[in-house]
Formats: sequence, C-alpha cells, structure tokens
Amino acid sequence: MIKQIITVNRKKYVTGLFWQPVGVGNTPQNYANLLAKNKKYTLFIGYKSMVGLTNGRDGAKSGMNVAAVEILNALSDLVSFLGVFRVDNNYYLIAVRNGVIIRDILLDNADTARKLFTQLSEIPDWGALFAPSAWGVPKSQEKFLSDLLVKSTGVRLRQIGIARSVIPTIVLIILFIIFGIYLLKKPISVHNFRGPKISQEAIDKYKKQIEFNKQKSVKPAVVKDKFEYPYDNLPDVYDRAELCYKAIGFVMQPIMGWNQTYAKCDEDFVSVTFSRDFGTLNDFYEIGGNLMPGAIVQQMSEDEIIVRVKLPTLQTKYSFDKRDQSDVIREVTTVFQQANIKAQIEGVTDTVINMNNEEKINITEISVSSKLVPMEFMQAFNGFSGVYMTSVVWRANTRTWNYEIIIYSK
Repeated sequence: MIKQIITVNRKKYVTGLFWQPVGVGNTPQNYANLLAKNKKYTLFIGYKSMVGLTNGRDGAKSGMNVAAVEILNALSDLVSFLGVFRVDNNYYLIAVRNGVIIRDILLDNADTARKLFTQLSEIPDWGALFAPSAWGVPKSQEKFLSDLLVKSTGVRLRQIGIARSVIPTIVLIILFIIFGIYLLKKPISVHNFRGPKISQEAIDKYKKQIEFNKQKSVKPAVVKDKFEYPYDNLPDVYDRAELCYKAIGFVMQPIMGWNQTYAKCDEDFVSVTFSRDFGTLNDFYEIGGNLMPGAIVQQMSEDEIIVRVKLPTLQTKYSFDKRDQSDVIREVTTVFQQANIKAQIEGVTDTVINMNNEEKINITEISVSSKLVPMEFMQAFNGFSGVYMTSVVWRANTRTWNYEIIIYSK
C-alpha cells in the first residue's frame, strides 16, 4: 500500500482515513478515543457528525488537511457522488452517500482504481460520477483536484491523545463498529440513527448499573419455606420500563456495513440483531471485540449476527391486582379504547409449581404496538397492580415499540 499523502497546489493532504458516523450521545473526541484502542489510530478529524481516523505511519501529522473533507466541502451541492482523480502517477478515489464518506483511498495504478470505481458505480442513485476522460465512463465528467482543493474548511487532523487529556475516557460497553461501506445499496444519512434517542447521561447511568451488578457478590441459595408466586417478586413498573429503554438505546448504535433490524429487552438480556450489508465478519469481530469485551455474540449466519448483554437486576416487591380477571380485562380494554390504540388482550390461566405443589393463577396478557417510549406507554397501567412488562422490542424500520405486558389478578 502506498503512502496516503497527496500534494495539490503545493499543499499536503491526508487520504485513506477510516470513517465512522458518530454514535448518538457521543462527541467526535470520545468516539475517536473508543476506536483508537490499542493505539491502532493516533490522529482523528471530526466533520459533520462523522469521525475519520488514521495513524502517523504514512506521513500523516497533526494539523494536516484531509482531502475527503475538503472535497466534500467543495462539492457541497452534491448529496452523493463517486469520483476518481488523477494525482501525479496515482489515483485518488472518494465515495460519498447522503453526506457520509464511505470510501477514501489513494491507489497506485489505473487498473486497480478503475476496477474499484466500476464496482462502486454499479450501485444506483449516484448524484454525480467523476472519472478521467480517457476512461470513457458514460455519464461521468472529469474534474481536477487543483480546482477543488482551493478553499480550506479549516478543519484539520488532531492528536487523539490531546482529546483524551481534555475529555476523560468513557468506559463504554457499546456495540460493534464496522469498517467498510455504509448501506451502499440504498440512500443513507449520517442522521439515520435507527435507535431511540437517549442522552449520554442516561447511557452512562445504565453503564454504572451494569458495573454495579458485576461487582455484587453472588448470594447463596435460600431454601424456600413457603409457596412462592411470580407476583411476589415484580420490579417497579417504571424502573423496568426505564431500564429497557436505556438498554435498547445503549445497544442500538450506528453500524458501518451492517443494518440494525431490531433490539429486544426481555427478562434477563437486551439483544440487538444486525443483518449484513457490505460489512465483513472479520471487521465485525475485530472492531467489536475491542469495543465490547464480554458481550455474547451469536452468529446466526454469515449475514446475521445477534449480540446480547446481561441486564442489571432491579429490586422487586409484591404486586397483585385483587380484582377478578374479567374486571381487569374490561378495565384494560377501556383504557386502550379511550386512547384509540389497538391492543390484543387475552385472559389465560397458568400453573405454578413450587415445593412439589401446584396452583393455578390468572394472567391477563396484553400485546400492543406503539410509538410511545416505555416510560410513557406504561402510564396506561397506573390504575393496576401486578403489572409486568415481559418484553419490549424496538423495530428500526418502523420506529415502533412492540410491548408484551402481563397482569396478575384474582
């Protein structure tokens, strides 16, 4: 690989950066710190909700201009474009989709550059194509870097170490970042964060809960001397809702080369499912392993991966609705009718086995899809006891929450 430095109009520019959209709730500095673990990267630049990283092995230095940033600024009227530009005896390729830099590389021969350009040009909906006129590429035009790299943005490379000294390193258990092309087959946006918007403060609080539970000693098993019912140990309705909300927001991070499909908070874990677009398994495990040690990774296939994180435990208490099940069903139905929300409500009877005995208990099951976040949605059950949210799923494509609720009653 040749050095990723070009000289245009007697000024040096860095190319070949690793680009990544900045996760919601993070700053470019914090995100650069995360991605620079093990000193793989030493320099970074933040630009338009993106961060680009590189190291000094190819001649990059703090204070240098970045070619991709300057070109993106010069062609600000274009949302998506693919271009190859001749630089001395080399060829510089840049690809931008909906304002996101997805490829930025200097190549040392025309054949390699043309092959990569051809592969990328097969993807539909490029706003513009730029290529040397000698290539004869249909619908393309030739541009020169000397005409584009004229007015500087003033945004330059910075040492990652400086950012670390200013902003404390965040101990994140964050999901995986992919090196590669971000959603190439369809339009994307740096603002296309598909998880619920959660503040950094809330995420930090959730991380502390995880760490606290890791440090708690395991209590010895207690011999039960009485019949135990599920409703003897239910978490507070709003504590449970807030925990799932933060947990899902925590794992639903923007991923390069992999699509978020949905995240689920069940009784013990929060999980997120990724489907492959143009990312690779090697990148997934290499980068993800650095950012999230200890997470449970389940590879369903070469194109689908599920990642799970253990939920912190919550304090529990006795909670039981003393009304008859028929009354509970009627009241719940009324609540959702008044809110004009469709809900599937069903009364079932379950069998609890404990101490070699068994007993029947009544459970009202509610399934609802809603745009309301968990803390808001669970307000619908303010007039009920024995309420437990067994699971909630965030679906990225519809931006909808799917709730499964149960109520224990007479």
